[in-house]
Amino acid sequence: MKPVTNSDKSPRPERMRADAARNQQRILTAAAEMYAERGLEVHLNQVAEHAGVGVGTVYRRYTNKRQLIADVYEQDIRRLVEKAESTLQHQDPWIGLVEFFEYSCGNIATNRGLGEVLRAGDDYSSITAALRERVEPAVGRVIDRARAAGVLRPSVEPVDFFILINIVDTVVDLTRSADPTAWHRYFEIMLDGLRADARPRHRLTTPALTPDQIRNTKFAGSG
Repeated sequence: MKPVTNSDKSPRPERMRADAARNQQRILTAAAEMYAERGLEVHLNQVAEHAGVGVGTVYRRYTNKRQLIADVYEQDIRRLVEKAESTLQHQDPWIGLVEFFEYSCGNIATNRGLGEVLRAGDDYSSITAALRERVEPAVGRVIDRARAAGVLRPSVEPVDFFILINIVDTVVDLTRSADPTAWHRYFEIMLDGLRADARPRHRLTTPALTPDQIRNTKFAGSG
């Protein structure tokens, strides 16, 4: 009888699981990068190429793009909750709120796919449900702490936070071709609207768009 050699043996389950886990992470990382840069129009074949894995590897794990999108943005939701919890530890409740708000706005400003998911609403119900169930309570705790400290307008509610995030997303979409950082100016204006009356206003650090830049935006007719 021919002796069994290492080359005759099937891959050990542990090795197979490790390879599968690495491929899974490569797929998620590649998809996250592509969705952030190009939006949700990216196809699974393109994700496979960017991840450096076979198309079959992607399709074995994801039978359609919607499943992959849900997994990618599950990671974003987890990081958003973690950021909210970490800002609760900040000594200054106002700075903690600003850091969380800026992180959230910056995330959507640099992630075209996330903005598309939020605008799609019920088309990605699992993601919007997770936002309601996990992110809203975390946002509520950040807001409650700032409100209790007297640094936030008492009438501000968690739902306002999500509306303001969408406003930033709209600004980003309008001004991306002229100045992708322009949203910072409107973020700072919104912060002044959120401050309790006793809080000092700060000088805006991002300049307004120039007439030439305005002509290069989606609302060019306003220039």
